Amino acid sequence: MHNYQHKIITVIGLGKTGLSCVEFLRRKQAQVRVIDTRSHPAGAEQLPVDVPLHTGGLNVDWLLSSDLIVISPGLAMATPEIQQAVKAGVEIVGDIELFCREATAPIIAITGSNGKSTVTSLVYEMAKQGGVKVGMGGNIGVPALTLLDQDYELFVLELSSFQLETTYSLKAKSATVLNVSEDHMDRYESLEAYRQAKLVIYHQAEQIIVNGEDSQTLPDQAVENQQKFAEQDADYYLQNGWLVAKGEPVLAIEGMQIRGRHNEMNALAAMALAEGAGVPRAGIIQALKTYGGLAHRFQDVPTTDGIRWINDSKATNVGSTVAALNGLEIPHKLYLLLGGDGKGADFSELTPFIQHDNIFCYCFGKDGSALAQLSPNSVLVNTMAEAVAEIRPHLVLGDIVLLSPACASLDQFKNFEERGDKFVALARGE
Repeated sequence: MHNYQHKIITVIGLGKTGLSCVEFLRRKQAQVRVIDTRSHPAGAEQLPVDVPLHTGGLNVDWLLSSDLIVISPGLAMATPEIQQAVKAGVEIVGDIELFCREATAPIIAITGSNGKSTVTSLVYEMAKQGGVKVGMGGNIGVPALTLLDQDYELFVLELSSFQLETTYSLKAKSATVLNVSEDHMDRYESLEAYRQAKLVIYHQAEQIIVNGEDSQTLPDQAVENQQKFAEQDADYYLQNGWLVAKGEPVLAIEGMQIRGRHNEMNALAAMALAEGAGVPRAGIIQALKTYGGLAHRFQDVPTTDGIRWINDSKATNVGSTVAALNGLEIPHKLYLLLGGDGKGADFSELTPFIQHDNIFCYCFGKDGSALAQLSPNSVLVNTMAEAVAEIRPHLVLGDIVLLSPACASLDQFKNFEERGDKFVALARGE
């Protein structure tokens, strides 16, 4: 437990997370003030009237006169004003660091380029079904600090690379980097820099869970407390249609609600994490049988037209779209919707997955033209709605329409949820 009493603490960034930091620090009797680079930040109206607020940019005087800065994960540490504070010796942390300093219950920590929300929510369900009083938060659901208000026996945290950059006290009971593929290349100077941010999750962890099919998830030095998940030759693996834990068959794949090879890997990772934290096997099995997956993550849209419409709007990077395509059975034709803001990513990894005679790409948004160059079977359109309108006359029984954009949504939508909701409405002809 840290003492923040009477310390001058500047919180950068409002919204739900920023407000949770303000509330936490005021309870600790700190002198709190808030900076937000936006002129009209979300949550400003919820800020207590006696908390000073500076908007529209960074206030360097406030930063340099702080005892501690709590930075939003959305603001890069490389920002010149932040680097000024670093050079002046001001301590800079994120909300996850504040949480880790206070938490007394064990933490399961999950990061990765793809699948982390699915694995986090699945592990949460496993613990809940196992009778554990469990809280879930971080980069999913509620801000981590709000979890401290409940008397939980276990915390399950989804953590982004941005959050891990300013986290130093995480001592996870079990931790994983599910996979590493290009994402946020507009923020990191290289894939290796992005990977190193992810690997922070292993520091001081009791047990680490690595992906046996992705060497980028391995720690830089060999460790003893390591478990591996993979299709075969691992601690948690697939065999004859079964999920297997350390040689013991646990559940037939057909007994799970979630489908696809990527979800089989997610299930293995979740099993390893949950067992590493002592979750009872009965709870793990029950959750695997009943967990239906997340909205906007490879989700079938119920329609009556005989076409399979799949909403994978949460595929905001190339690796996620590759995961969706890898192992997808295409009985007839696949119409793939790609586009949005690629955040500086290299799209070429998609090429071998889409250059097939029965796959037709409809590309839209900021990086639509770059994506359209990957395959001769590509059509460039302005919007997703335009893409669906062009596809619909060609559809026959057995075709698949997949929204798995490989890009962020913010060029044309508020977020990936709005994009997914729009796709669902278009699929239903609404």
